[in-house]
Amino acid sequence: MDLQDQLKNLFPDHVPSNEPEETEETAHELFVQKEPMICKFEKRKGKVTTIIEGYEGNDEDFKILAKEIKTKLSVGGSFKDGAIIIQGDYRDKIMKILQEKGFKTKRVGG
Repeated sequence: MDLQDQLKNLFPDHVPSNEPEETEETAHELFVQKEPMICKFEKRKGKVTTIIEGYEGNDEDFKILAKEIKTKLSVGGSFKDGAIIIQGDYRDKIMKILQEKGFKTKRVGG
């Protein structure tokens, strides 16, 4: 007995529809600010990190941006206290990604 037969036995009155459900996915719009975002280099406990600060929009938008950056660069990182912390020195790549999205960036340190 396949799955369709089992479902017919469980729900004899159900009439399946052949039309696929239409769901519209809208891309999330990030708030693009006028002030530049600060992209700086730090060493924490001997490890090299890149820190991005200065976003004026929602924390949720900043978290989405952090996840996107981490995915594109295939690196680890976190979001803490209004800052994105990326493992490693990726300032140039991060600044390029942010500028493609329409953000202004400022390089700080080193």
